[in-house]
Amino acid sequence: MSTEILINVTPQESRVALVENGILQELMIERSSNQGIVGNIYKGKVSRVLPGMEAAFIDIGQEKAAFLHASDLRFPKAQIFNGDSPDEDIQLPPISELLHEGKYVLVQVIKDPLGTKGARLTMHVTIPSRYVVLMPDTNTIGVSSKIEDEEERKRLKNIISESRESVDVDNTDLDLIKEQKFGYIARTAAEGIEEDAIAADILFLNKLWKKVNDASGQKSETRKIYSDLPLVQRALRDLVAEDIESIKVDSRETFNNLIEFSKIYIPELSDKIEYYIGKRPIFDLHSVEDEIQKSLKRKVSLKSGGYLIVDQTEAMTTIDVNTGGFVGHRNLEETIFKTNLEAAQTLARQLRLRNLGGIIILDFIDMQQEDHKEQVLAALEKALENDSAKTSVTSLSSLGLVEMTRKRTRESLEHILCESCSTCEGRGYIKTATTVCYEIFREILREARQFDARELLVLASLDVTDLLLDEESDSLAELQEFIGVPIRFQAESLYTQEQFDVVLL
Repeated sequence: MSTEILINVTPQESRVALVENGILQELMIERSSNQGIVGNIYKGKVSRVLPGMEAAFIDIGQEKAAFLHASDLRFPKAQIFNGDSPDEDIQLPPISELLHEGKYVLVQVIKDPLGTKGARLTMHVTIPSRYVVLMPDTNTIGVSSKIEDEEERKRLKNIISESRESVDVDNTDLDLIKEQKFGYIARTAAEGIEEDAIAADILFLNKLWKKVNDASGQKSETRKIYSDLPLVQRALRDLVAEDIESIKVDSRETFNNLIEFSKIYIPELSDKIEYYIGKRPIFDLHSVEDEIQKSLKRKVSLKSGGYLIVDQTEAMTTIDVNTGGFVGHRNLEETIFKTNLEAAQTLARQLRLRNLGGIIILDFIDMQQEDHKEQVLAALEKALENDSAKTSVTSLSSLGLVEMTRKRTRESLEHILCESCSTCEGRGYIKTATTVCYEIFREILREARQFDARELLVLASLDVTDLLLDEESDSLAELQEFIGVPIRFQAESLYTQEQFDVVLL
């Protein structure tokens, strides 16, 4: 399988696209004005304890208080057992006995703020590196479930165990590993990796945790203690696998940063990172830009003529499968079966591309034959194997529905690029004025590269032109200087927020 990563960087946002066999599979977006906080570690202050919900709200310096459930608390040795034996069920103390208003706690963000909800927190801190995840609260050694070979799993466990037990006594830094036997999980990327590289990862994580732990004991105030990597470096750490052919980036500064980052942490990638200097925008390769636009629509067409309808709500996401214009060649059951098989492949890709999470209900077309139902479910589970997010799929219900869950940590693509439409009162979505501004910037670059124009005139809605001439004025000035062509703007009262035209003069 041919796999490529395309990275588009501007002062306003960074976008990373994962392309497999020429088809966009995954997209990550991070804007400089609204960066994600998943993985960040904070010293937070308890602002409210809710005994009835076994939860607490924690002030971590964000606009909305973050949510911490009792199940995510980190308990010290003092635990109450239901009986004399620790092997029996543990009965945890009420949250009101463990937390009180004004108490400072070390917490990590596991879910970004979504909609009206604040961030979700845990006190069980984990810190990932390239090959290993550190778990300071336990001494358990685990291996990613995606590594199925038992010999390889045993090898990785032995490497981690030996790295904790046997270290070079002449190297005082390695004494950090002796001080505490932390827990570790070998990531999927660790498969086949040499012992020295994994041991170096463990040492790096132990040093990092020591800094975090030391910082948490300083000053009783709400503050950020540790930040996860920026999006581009995080993509290299988490997305890159052995089958990656190339990593193309269209920013010289980002390219240089990635080369330095890879030489330190992922040296085998240095030769695969390329600076893209093509005339076409990098996201025009493999029609990535077109695929992004399609992913914002409710209807997803299948090659056979069938289609999916994707509806995302706050409670859940529903995906309905329809035969559409596909009439088949044999009989109705065969037509339905083939449509469902194709839908299983497509909807797995849509879940990754749109970053849909939480509860998902799949409404396949009703099938009569049991072996057809089993094959469709098997095809769905196989298609989900490449998804980095954790998924769980149930069997077909009596109503022909498949219930599944997909772990949600960040906002969906729709929530990042769109906002609720004031005209339809939230029943539909339009792109934000900021999104349209960035599209206009990209269209101006495209037009300037293709045609020789003395001047460009941009026709857009009033909200978009106001934003361009106000908050985005610095970016606009940089763009105008870059292309060497003056740009004028004209507000059109009849244009919707998404509509715009770039006119050559």
